[in-house]
Amino acid sequence: MSAPLVTIVIPAYNHGKYLAEAVRSVLAQDHHPLELIVLDDGSTDHTPEVLAGIAGDFVRERHVNMGQARTLAKGWAMARGSILAYLSADDTLAPGAASAAVAALAADPHAVATYCDYHLLDPQSRTVRPVQAPPYDYRTMFTDVVCPPGPGAFFRRDAYERAGPWDARLRQMPDYDFWLRLGLQGHFIHIERSLAGFRVHDGSQSFAPTSPERAAEPVAIIEALLRTPDLPSDIAALGPRALAHAHLISAQLHLRAGRWGMAGRSVRAAWSQSWPRVLSLRALRLLGNALFNRAGHRLLWSVRSSPSERNP
Repeated sequence: MSAPLVTIVIPAYNHGKYLAEAVRSVLAQDHHPLELIVLDDGSTDHTPEVLAGIAGDFVRERHVNMGQARTLAKGWAMARGSILAYLSADDTLAPGAASAAVAALAADPHAVATYCDYHLLDPQSRTVRPVQAPPYDYRTMFTDVVCPPGPGAFFRRDAYERAGPWDARLRQMPDYDFWLRLGLQGHFIHIERSLAGFRVHDGSQSFAPTSPERAAEPVAIIEALLRTPDLPSDIAALGPRALAHAHLISAQLHLRAGRWGMAGRSVRAAWSQSWPRVLSLRALRLLGNALFNRAGHRLLWSVRSSPSERNP
């Protein structure tokens, strides 16, 4: 049997500093055939010049700004592959990422997606620490509002077409919403190897302070899933626990942006859904992360960029 065509889409918006590294990490993959589509979503930095200067055989196109979700939908509509993926313009794939995903999907016809472990990268592409992704369990993904797939995830095109594209109304957690819907189509495979790099910097969406509207997204995503027709009854029964944790995630996002009052209201809403969730160790870690994670990363970057670190 011939190897399946894999299509990877890179949506690029104002990440000209990192785009070339992301593109080259895809072009260096050892799986063939592989199709790369890079879409410049109306960037206002030097992304167009960077993209034009990258050598290699891949599709590159620029359009007026329409957001990440619509850009990905466009890219996947252009795609010819039976296995799809995306890579943020500031992230990277490790050698062998695509071939590992293809092999895992070939070995398990009932699986609809794969995801891997990865490394956190600082703004200078240095490894901060390895991240071991959690094992796949749909109930945990739902109730704990966790997103096991990160960079280096791949999925079957037919499952994507059944689940539907990213929701263009979401800006903070559209990936989590997508993986929840895709998970209703079949299970995911966790590849326990570090096969990607996730960059942490001030401009990264998962690290920067968010608006109140974006902070409300976790609750909206859980509420929308609970309205899904024919949602399995065992998942629906977990709704209060999931909503409680979604409110805690909202509190975390409000805290990160300094909105203490809105964070307090989110914690109270979580308490009304499931008070044991609010008193859990996980809840304390979430809120502590909001207060100290950003400052911790900045301190690490500062130390690594100091003269003594550069010239030991």
